[in-house]
Amino acid sequence: MVAPKLYTFLCANFAALGASLFGYDLGVISYVLAAPNFLSVTNLVESTAENLNYQGFIVSSMLLGAFVGSIPASLVADAFSRRTSIVVGGIIFILGGILQTAGQNKETILAGRFFAGVGIGNLALLAPLYQSEIAHPSNRGRLIATFQFFIGIGAIIAGWVAYGVAQTHPGSAMQWRLPLGLQMFPAVPLVFLTFLLPESPRWLMIQGREEDALHNLARLHARGNRNDALVQGEFAELKAKISEERAVSSSWREIFGSMTNLRKILLGIILQFSVQMTGVSAIQYYSPRVYSAVGFGGNTPLLIQSINNIVGLIGEALCILFIDKTGRRMPLIWGNILSGSTFAVATALAKQFADGGGSYSQGIAFVAMTFIYNLVFSACIGPLSWVYPVEIMNTAIRAKATAMTSMAAWIANFMIGQVSPIAFAQVGWRYYLVFTVCGFTNAIVFYLFYPETKGRTLEEMDHYFKNNHWLYPLAHVRAVSDREREEELTKGGDALQKGDEEGEKKLEIRQLETGAV
Repeated sequence: MVAPKLYTFLCANFAALGASLFGYDLGVISYVLAAPNFLSVTNLVESTAENLNYQGFIVSSMLLGAFVGSIPASLVADAFSRRTSIVVGGIIFILGGILQTAGQNKETILAGRFFAGVGIGNLALLAPLYQSEIAHPSNRGRLIATFQFFIGIGAIIAGWVAYGVAQTHPGSAMQWRLPLGLQMFPAVPLVFLTFLLPESPRWLMIQGREEDALHNLARLHARGNRNDALVQGEFAELKAKISEERAVSSSWREIFGSMTNLRKILLGIILQFSVQMTGVSAIQYYSPRVYSAVGFGGNTPLLIQSINNIVGLIGEALCILFIDKTGRRMPLIWGNILSGSTFAVATALAKQFADGGGSYSQGIAFVAMTFIYNLVFSACIGPLSWVYPVEIMNTAIRAKATAMTSMAAWIANFMIGQVSPIAFAQVGWRYYLVFTVCGFTNAIVFYLFYPETKGRTLEEMDHYFKNNHWLYPLAHVRAVSDREREEELTKGGDALQKGDEEGEKKLEIRQLETGAV
């Protein structure tokens, strides 16, 4: 049997298949909007203000669907299990994919994008949530970061498939229907195989199924050995924390009635909004327009974006490798500083072309800036927008609270998707100034308000946030290494098995210090 951390990593990767659907949809739409037959079928050939607005709505309707789907997904996840909600999301996405692929008018395609978005909203909530609840404390960031990695995989597949079809079937219906149809394939294993995954031990504990929770915890972290010291330590902490949470309602009243929970949700919402204000979606959705404005014609903008998707995947792989060593704060701070810097240079270059100048070398430099930006975003910003919100919530409210932070991601994404075509048409290069400024302001916000969560257990997050100053530089919190908590839990579990009173007392003290009781 494979090593426990490899097994949980594989489980996390399967759950992250839902992210590939999101990435594919993000990546494919810019190619679809560039297909002449698509514009003809949807009657959007003329670049009137009304048509540009409708194009924006086709792009952003998927995000509106994701917004609508988030809260129902959290309710299904709490009531019927994390796995059930993932399956429901996969089914809804397939329905949306069918409507898009077979669409004969803009209304049907709009409906298909919306339903696909409902499914994506479901999966984007549940995959990181499930990943966080099965992970070891030492590699939780790595597991959740696979979500963004699979977004990148989906975007790459979409880009190269759409670019290839545009080369072989230019101007035909195949140019856009085939890429849209292929998006449904990753949803099939999610629908039919998700129940082979172990259910979240934390959800089982909330349901009062302690034996099942212990069984799954052992299956995930110790090759099924219930007597493993780490499993025993984790189970003791989890049981103590869940007992505390059972005394508190998991309803909306508990979310809005607790300053600690409100603080966490606010941090998650700000983080998700900040991601969109770096400019990622404006480039992703409208790459043909972006690169055409700096001198690249024909299918070259599509090729550039396809290469850029590979750059993004490299960044996401770097994040998976290092996130549990670097933590969350520093990548967010420095990533946004670098993001703002690259946009500052890109803005100056775009202005040259808007003023009637601009050379081929300046166009190449602009492309290079977008590549550097995408590498930084993918390594430091994008993955952490899924990692941080889900890991700071306690088990009782995790699904509902994360749904609220995810809704912020979708509404911000919707705004960018809707506004961008009009902004590009009316203010041109000046639109990039927004993303330049926001990169630097984001960094300041993260420095001031975001506590480091690396290495800490999910069960200690409540205590950690309650006892932290809202201004993090004033908190004076001791850093935790990526493996420190696991070593403590293993020692505690070993003491429980041996009846070591001194060791048990140390475990109790640790639980008190971290708020696990």
